[in-house]
Amino acid sequence: MNRYAAAKPYVLPESRAELDGPTTGGVTLPRHIDWGPHYIYDLADEAGFRLMYERVIREAQTRDDLNTYLNARSLRQVWCDLFLPVVVKTAWESRFPELREHGTTAAAAGGRTAPVGVG
Repeated sequence: MNRYAAAKPYVLPESRAELDGPTTGGVTLPRHIDWGPHYIYDLADEAGFRLMYERVIREAQTRDDLNTYLNARSLRQVWCDLFLPVVVKTAWESRFPELREHGTTAAAAGGRTAPVGVG
């Protein structure tokens, strides 16, 4: 495991119900989350949607960051497809076991059961 990923503090929401972010349209993340070139994440594009979620989960500095950009239902749908450090996945799945259970079910079923962006 990368030492930075293991030592970095990660933010977790109090509950998934707080996650009320957008499910459609385009999203531009603030510089403290996505410091690369100006990029608009098209939530209709599955790869862009997942990339935005990965960046927000890895780089959020506050719960408000998570609540603003993540959506609880969409998170559950894409969870098993996200590329995240093990320490982050473990922390989220410890707080929200339904993510792990859904990921196992979705993986066994061959993927997501509903399209991304439906919220």
